[in-house]
Amino acid sequence: MHEITREEALTILDQVPVAHLAMVDGGEPYVTPMSFIVDEGFMYFRTMPGKKLDALAENPKVCVEASIYDEQTGDWDSVIIRGEAEIVEDQEIREKTVSALYQKYDQVMGSPLGRPGRPQLDASLVRVVRVAIDGVTGMTSGKGFAARTKPGRL
Repeated sequence: MHEITREEALTILDQVPVAHLAMVDGGEPYVTPMSFIVDEGFMYFRTMPGKKLDALAENPKVCVEASIYDEQTGDWDSVIIRGEAEIVEDQEIREKTVSALYQKYDQVMGSPLGRPGRPQLDASLVRVVRVAIDGVTGMTSGKGFAARTKPGRL
């Protein structure tokens, strides 16, 4: 395994469709997948009232993991972000974030706004959360002729 630079880690984040948000809920670990964007030193995601927002209100410290795995070669890259989550109150940032999320994921699954018969989200319930990317680390299995390690192998 090899450490990667901050710049390489941020490049990986631009390529990954799903990250895993780890937080503490009632003193217990809680991890959930999420869609996200990265912009100007922050990771943003949107959510609705529920367990995730309750846990973040209790303890805003989070850890986010995102990874890429190549089934053909066994190569992998993994990024970890640690920080504090905060609810974004600024309406302009909220709208910019939601728009950027739709743009990012439109190519993957089509815009949810365009799906017939799908219930529309109550915009008043949508919350945008951001995590400052202050602490970011990353590892890679190694490329080229280096010995590779499988994900999770010590």
